[in-house]
Amino acid sequence: MSGISKRGNQVLRRQLIHGARAVVHWCEGKDDVLSLWLQKLLKTKHKCRVVVALANKLARIAWAVLAKGETYNVNALASPSAAA
Repeated sequence: MSGISKRGNQVLRRQLIHGARAVVHWCEGKDDVLSLWLQKLLKTKHKCRVVVALANKLARIAWAVLAKGETYNVNALASPSAAA
């Protein structure tokens, strides 16, 4: 349960980072759960750290969906543990 390391697949990590960077770029002014979480982080953290935090969150979501064999549930992001 640590952060994103450089030990895994470089291509996958790069794509997660690029995707997260795009989401962080467009999150300002939006009111969905993920955008609000990013806006809160951007107030206290450097933008690069927020991008990596989002990439980490996206990797965990993807892993959970694949491991459990379930469909993605957007309402799971609204849980109290996701806001921390």
